[in-house]
Amino acid sequence: MILVGTMCAVLWSIGWAMNAPVKQRWGMISAVFVGVILSHLILPVAHPLRMNTGGSWQVWALLAAFVVVVLVYRQGLRKLRGKAQPERVSRSNAMSDTELDRYARHIVMPEIGGSGQMRLRQSRVLVIGAGGLGAPALQYLAAAGVGTIGIVDDDVVDASNLQRQVIHRDADIGLPKVQSAAQALRDLNPYVTIKTFQQRFNAEIAGELIAEYDIILDGTDNFETRYLINKICVAQKRPLVSGALSQWEGQISLFDPTQSGPCYQCIFPSAPAPELAPSCSQVGVFTALPGVIGSLMAAEALKYLLGAGTPLLGRMAMYNVLDAQTRVIKTKQRADCPICHPS
Repeated sequence: MILVGTMCAVLWSIGWAMNAPVKQRWGMISAVFVGVILSHLILPVAHPLRMNTGGSWQVWALLAAFVVVVLVYRQGLRKLRGKAQPERVSRSNAMSDTELDRYARHIVMPEIGGSGQMRLRQSRVLVIGAGGLGAPALQYLAAAGVGTIGIVDDDVVDASNLQRQVIHRDADIGLPKVQSAAQALRDLNPYVTIKTFQQRFNAEIAGELIAEYDIILDGTDNFETRYLINKICVAQKRPLVSGALSQWEGQISLFDPTQSGPCYQCIFPSAPAPELAPSCSQVGVFTALPGVIGSLMAAEALKYLLGAGTPLLGRMAMYNVLDAQTRVIKTKQRADCPICHPS
């Protein structure tokens, strides 16, 4: 048994050193257990391998069964806790004393107050992309007390993300971004409900998913997905907050044709050539810039939900962090837009 335990410890250490996901490490150890049990079933009774691994397969089968029971029990507890907490929060229409204390700096503001905070508590926001823009947007939406937050992303956390995607940690490398982000948000505010969709945003899920939310935040990095999000938002009559980044500059706008504003494709009728819009991995992005633009995206969404202030509707804000300059330009609908003005 000491031999098998040593093998498992070595495999776990190698996996840890290579930043392998925990599931893969458990998979390697499970393979060792299966191999030992099979060796006892196949090899002769007096074989040295059997003699050095306990002499009987029943011992290993019992140990494996015990481990499986423990893991299933822990997983069951985790699911029960995840279900119990949102139910506890949602049973009452009134905020608890803890929530009142948490949101006190909002409640004292005349533009928000208790009624505005309750409005946020009852709101549903979908964030597509849990990367540079999605990370800060998600954090501030959760901190503000938005009742239900949906996260869509099919990517996993990579070491190169951590320079700017501050919702993820070094320990999260290899995990799905939706899982890492959801855990961070639950740690930040246990009074919000987090829904995760670990898949690429596509036409199959777009319509049904967007219809469930009050406002959509687009933190994606490619025009194909941006056009799809815009098309479905227009069809479902949902406002869209869209942001974009490149090196030192970012931009943000609120698109809502139902309020006489343009849609995304009114402003960007066609995707630029790849060489004119290189990705962040090709040209880089300054560490704090996604925090600025992503926070502004959260601010626009919160303002919309609260009915406070003047939204970036029919306007686009552009911020250059290198020169500390902000420009706001006017935008308008296009009469020939195929999305919001179909013929």
